[in-house]
Amino acid sequence: MPIGAFVENGSGGGGGGYSGRVTPFVVLTCVVAGSGGILFGYDLGISGGLTSMDSFLKRFFPKVYHQKQDRKVSHYCQFDSELLTVFTSSLYIAGLVATLLASYVTRRYGRRASMLIGGTVFIAGSVFGGAAVNVPMLLLNRILLGIGLGFTNQSIPLYLSEMAPPQYRGAINNGFELSISIGILIANILNYCVVKITAGWGWRISLSMAAVPAAFLTIGAIFLPDTPSFIIQHDGNTDKARALLQKMRGTTSVQNELDDLISASNLSRTTRYPFRNIFKRKYRPQLAIVLLIPFFNQLTGINVMNFYAPVMFRTIGFHESASLLSSVVTRLCATFANIGAMIVVDRFGRRKLFIVGGVQMILSQLAVGAILAAEFKDYGLMDKSYAYLVLVTMCVFVAGFAWSWGPLTFLVPTEICSLEIRSAAQSIVVAVVFLMTFVIGQTFLAVLCRIKSGTFFVFAAWICLMTLLVYLFLPETKKLPMEQMEQLWRKHWFWKKIVAEEDDKEGVENEKKQAGSVAA
Repeated sequence: MPIGAFVENGSGGGGGGYSGRVTPFVVLTCVVAGSGGILFGYDLGISGGLTSMDSFLKRFFPKVYHQKQDRKVSHYCQFDSELLTVFTSSLYIAGLVATLLASYVTRRYGRRASMLIGGTVFIAGSVFGGAAVNVPMLLLNRILLGIGLGFTNQSIPLYLSEMAPPQYRGAINNGFELSISIGILIANILNYCVVKITAGWGWRISLSMAAVPAAFLTIGAIFLPDTPSFIIQHDGNTDKARALLQKMRGTTSVQNELDDLISASNLSRTTRYPFRNIFKRKYRPQLAIVLLIPFFNQLTGINVMNFYAPVMFRTIGFHESASLLSSVVTRLCATFANIGAMIVVDRFGRRKLFIVGGVQMILSQLAVGAILAAEFKDYGLMDKSYAYLVLVTMCVFVAGFAWSWGPLTFLVPTEICSLEIRSAAQSIVVAVVFLMTFVIGQTFLAVLCRIKSGTFFVFAAWICLMTLLVYLFLPETKKLPMEQMEQLWRKHWFWKKIVAEEDDKEGVENEKKQAGSVAA
């Protein structure tokens, strides 16, 4: 990200004619806020590693441990356990409920308040995890973590999008996905290290260390400013918003951006029920996008890798330590791909990354399914050369996700929605992500046991469908200010029909009102 790169008014650098640059102040605030993604990533990575540790399974899930030792149980079914999947997926039901409450808090009290609540609850959950002595304590740990993630995932993408200059919004917002990837990487490395503790209590370190990134976010959020959008929306203090904008953009020429924020805020104040308003016809394009993108995000199969990568690698023949190390390798590939996405997203645009990443994931899922169908049977180990080929193919898959559908799932829905529905839209995104994550986490091991390698062909079919839908229905949004997004739908070949009909209807109603006032 080119810190200090100045973009003058009308320079052709994008940003809708706004002046400014990426200042160190914006970078610092966004690093603190974006670190909340580490919480999400850490939890995604830690649970999969734990469920592959024999010491953890012996203590909490002995049935699964004994299934692994039973040579009569198919490799595809060794980890099939409803209780184990409840441990993995219960967090996401808690997060789904919490994000609906978080929408109100974020809109009424600010993005920073939601971050503080989320970080604090996450710390509490980490304490219960590290001290767990039975399954109910583990589940309480997961529920508290879910509540924390419901608040942080709802507020942080909004915060990043509203703080970033339009011409660099994609790169800065993608920092959230990079933080998720770093969180998963840290979790994988920690799992790899603690599994070597022969006393068998290393899993306590894995669960309790989640408090470290949570504490960083919570303490950092105390010192973060709220966004100019929220300041204007909440108390109408334009002088305070102007001063903050000048500090953020490194220039005194912020009147154009301030005027757009004031206009958006005035419209937002007339909207008392954002969840009701987002279902209006004029917001139909935005509603479709904020529902479909997170829905398909989970049907790529990415959380199969996030949850169960160590389990999968153990299933195909790697030993406990080697399976955890393989997860580290795949996450390193994803992290480098995240960095690549930050570099190119504002240059090439969102649509190209969606489509290219989709094709990359389709080919990877087909390749994994074909290898498993041909070489991996219910009993006996896969030849090591094919096992490593699966590992390489999975690296290609996670890289494809990490530079396309991963970061763009949180970027695009926040930037296409106007201020009056933005918080509600983000709650829908997070709720759909959590709901689908729960569904995938709860069903994958059972599905793998029953249709085996066919699971990966199912994921490939879903990716084909979602890539086609993006090609047909998603307009390009790069470098366009969020306050000017409505023009996209009026130009789009499909959405313009819906939006134009609503505009005509509103125009007729306004003419009737004007005629009535003249007659009076």
